[in-house]
Amino acid sequence: MNSRLFAFFLLLVGAISVVSCIDPDQTQEVILERDKEAIEKYLQANPITSVKQYSEPIEGFYMFWQVSAKPERNALLRGDTVRVNYTGRTLDKRVFDSSIEQVAKDNGIFVSTRNYQPLKFPVGLGFTITGFEFAISMMHPGEKATVIFPSRLGYGSQANGTIPANSPLIFELDLIDVKKGPNSNP
Repeated sequence: MNSRLFAFFLLLVGAISVVSCIDPDQTQEVILERDKEAIEKYLQANPITSVKQYSEPIEGFYMFWQVSAKPERNALLRGDTVRVNYTGRTLDKRVFDSSIEQVAKDNGIFVSTRNYQPLKFPVGLGFTITGFEFAISMMHPGEKATVIFPSRLGYGSQANGTIPANSPLIFELDLIDVKKGPNSNP
């Protein structure tokens, strides 16, 4: 009986310890609301010219097409391979990555050993962050768009290189082409 009581006591103390370590200013809901406010403020100060738009304000996701193309085929399917040029920025307009060599040089992030070329990856298999992949899934070859999304669709509470934790992200995307995968019907 004493061992059960002792185990229950340890479990209770452990649960209280975990709950007391949670910072109420860092809950997912609070972070999302803070991200959405920052994104709205950014968009008010930096309007993005577009030929079409898509938004989900509740999620904090905004997409603006600078070039729109008529779809040649059906929408992207899981396993289709895309090639996309991109430039990633934080809301303070700092470039943290680009597949374009000149953009990397112009923003002081050039790495001489890197092979600058379009990113190539299969859609729907988790090779990129959620917001990036969702934006690509809404595009057709030849389209260019700017997408802005909250940190939970990016790197979340984890810092990544020069990107601070809980950072909303902006990507300029240029979908070059799509190679249909095994889920496509000819």
